[in-house]
Amino acid sequence: MRTLVTGGGGFLGRYIVEQLKAAGHEVRVLSRGAYPELVRIGATVIQADLRNIQAVTDACDGIEAVFHTAAVPGIWGPWSTYHAINTIGTQNVIDACKHQGVARLIYTSSPSVVFAGSDHLNADESLEYPSQWLCHYPHSKALAEQLVMAAHSEKLKTVSLRPHLIWGKRDNHLIPRLLQKARSGRLRIVGNGLNQVSMINVENAAAAHLQAETALRQHGRCGGKAYFINEVDPVNLWDWINEILAKADLPPVTKQISATMAYRVGAILETIWKVLPGEPPMTRFVASQLATSHVYSVQNAINDFDFRPIISVTDGMQKMQSDFQNL
Repeated sequence: MRTLVTGGGGFLGRYIVEQLKAAGHEVRVLSRGAYPELVRIGATVIQADLRNIQAVTDACDGIEAVFHTAAVPGIWGPWSTYHAINTIGTQNVIDACKHQGVARLIYTSSPSVVFAGSDHLNADESLEYPSQWLCHYPHSKALAEQLVMAAHSEKLKTVSLRPHLIWGKRDNHLIPRLLQKARSGRLRIVGNGLNQVSMINVENAAAAHLQAETALRQHGRCGGKAYFINEVDPVNLWDWINEILAKADLPPVTKQISATMAYRVGAILETIWKVLPGEPPMTRFVASQLATSHVYSVQNAINDFDFRPIISVTDGMQKMQSDFQNL
């Protein structure tokens, strides 16, 4: 099968590329950077921006399935950037797929597209999009997800996956930021410390994308739908964080701030950082995320495309621990 992975040099994208190659597929990567490690395993790398519709269209030439993982992540920055890359960039991918006759599009979304600031407990895909947003990232991704689902047809079958809190070996975002805050003494338990969260190892998140593509190709039951993707069992967020800190030879986080106070601090810092460089140390979105539970059912993914993990949480933690020496 001839495949294209946008953002194939990213944390999740690279695992998708590796799993596709291991399965014997031809892989083309569209990314803004050069990734010689992907070339070494036999992938073709095209350096281009999602905002360049001609480059995206050219990259889709002869492709049967597109895995669209590329996006601007984060909690801070101008709406124009998030919208242009995450939303309009996704529309460019859809248009390119249609123009080139691509049969399947697997889109990487996020559970944050339905986060409105309150607890999610054993939630499923019936959750509705919020009417207000605390952060440009989930807003832009929600708009993109709706575009992907609306584009589903017999000619272009689409599916959106919402992996929650991706972690694992080669993590270049979640774990490094966590350890940096812990070492600087800025890490605080937000809220009562009892909140439960669903998570997923990066290898399982990548496997879910391949499993969804197979289902689209074979029977299409997941076509035009969105799915939560995570391990079946949630964890206590702060117990998990302390486990990570222990593996990095750091003391556990014990200092605490109420959810209300963290939210107020976030609102104040957002105002101040409108004229300062970088991103604020706390925002309303981060305060809400850290203080609430995010537990999602994956039963629909199991039923519709046979979602199943390929690595255990224990094995994933053991593989990741070697990274701590370099973080």
